[in-house]
Amino acid sequence: MAYVTGLPIGSTSDEAPVSPFDEISRNQWAELAKSSTSPLTEAEIEKIRGLGDFLDMAEVSDIYLPLSQLLNLYVTQTQELHAASDAFLNRTNKRIPFIIGVAGSVAVGKSTVSRLLKELLSRWPSTPTVALVTTDGFLHPNSVLEQRGLMERKGFPESYDRLALLKFVADIKSGQDEVSAPLYSHLTYDIVPGENIVVSSPDVVIIEGLNVLQPPALGQEVALSDYFDFKIYVDAPTEEIESWYLDRFQALRESAFRDPASYFHRYAEMDETIALDRAKEIWRTINLTNLMENIISTKSRATLVLQKGEKHRVERVLLRKI
Repeated sequence: MAYVTGLPIGSTSDEAPVSPFDEISRNQWAELAKSSTSPLTEAEIEKIRGLGDFLDMAEVSDIYLPLSQLLNLYVTQTQELHAASDAFLNRTNKRIPFIIGVAGSVAVGKSTVSRLLKELLSRWPSTPTVALVTTDGFLHPNSVLEQRGLMERKGFPESYDRLALLKFVADIKSGQDEVSAPLYSHLTYDIVPGENIVVSSPDVVIIEGLNVLQPPALGQEVALSDYFDFKIYVDAPTEEIESWYLDRFQALRESAFRDPASYFHRYAEMDETIALDRAKEIWRTINLTNLMENIISTKSRATLVLQKGEKHRVERVLLRKI
């Protein structure tokens, strides 16, 4: 089972590999939190688990509890650095939210990772208020995408209002008390007109999306990830992600797609074989293409990479060297 690289994470030459990451096995990583117990119950984990994702108490304890401890350490040290910097510059110390970016392919499980980290981090005394925002709200409305011929490239970098997203995160990082983001509906597959998500003075903000670790867009000097304090990339072999995508598609045909208001209602009424063939085509021409052209290359920009294997089980953790 091979992970797609094409990155400066490891050399492909005859020389010894050079990597900016320390590679930590699952067992080694799990040992880091053996003195702690998960603050979440099985019922809470069930609510957090995404459709088709595997997540149990062992996965939370072995992988995500150590990660939440590490993030708590980063938050504490970053707050101290802000205070020291403000003192040096003779400025009033202003509490600035700690921002975490979570990136990865469609169907890789990044939404579940983000929801889980939100719950775990909110249990730490230093970070009781944690907000989670997905970049879906910054997609251009379908009417705009249709006008620009981009409906088949929804989720690609050009389908987002990147300036609005950049301003949103910049406003959070400047310490504004309230910042709002457009609301996106997965039922209608579109922006909800006039509806917003309001982020109010959080300790931590998690920004989750396909392309959140992208370098600056053409003509821009600043990237969204420049405002992040910690960057997570959720990784898996492409054949596994495709399998998860198709499994989720099948599950949605039996659930959300049955709602007549769903944008994808037609797939619930379609012959199963025809619907599955269409799902494979969507994966190959849109989601896999986006992964290979835009997303996979951002892995090298991460602070930490979660490498998954079968059933969404994390096998290795790559942590950027300090």
